[in-house]
Amino acid sequence: MSQDLAEVYRTTYRALVRFLYRKVWDAARAEDLAQEAFARAVVHKPDNARGWLFIVAANMARDDARRAARERRHLTLLKAEPQASETGADDAIHEESERSHVRAALEQLTPRDREVLLLWDSGLSYDEIATQTGLARGAIGTTLSRARRRLVQAYEAGKPGEHVARG
Repeated sequence: MSQDLAEVYRTTYRALVRFLYRKVWDAARAEDLAQEAFARAVVHKPDNARGWLFIVAANMARDDARRAARERRHLTLLKAEPQASETGADDAIHEESERSHVRAALEQLTPRDREVLLLWDSGLSYDEIATQTGLARGAIGTTLSRARRRLVQAYEAGKPGEHVARG
């Protein structure tokens, strides 16, 4: 292995968890998936551990989402959501509303735009993003610019109280 995995862990773990969180929207699950990705790296000993980790982690998150969707289809009872604590209930409601709003805006992006944006936000270089997505390195900047613009548009369009007149 050309890179020291311990050093890759120190410099990449938080970014990988952040990347996975934006895919699974569950902090504990994101940490579990990141740990699993590093465990697999120990076994496979990839040459470019950082890029390999993000690719494996993205695949694991995608598999996890598919598994969760299958499980949801088989559920017959809905679980009640936990109640917010009395202290800061308004803040908790506002934060959850914002997270939900961001999720909805991210879901409106194309899968490619969402993937490039999340990889960039996780700290991957243009070369690493190009390797993972199959896009040309020169297309990454354009794709990121478009993805950011579309994310802002989707976020702004979905703000509560905003109404778009139809002609």
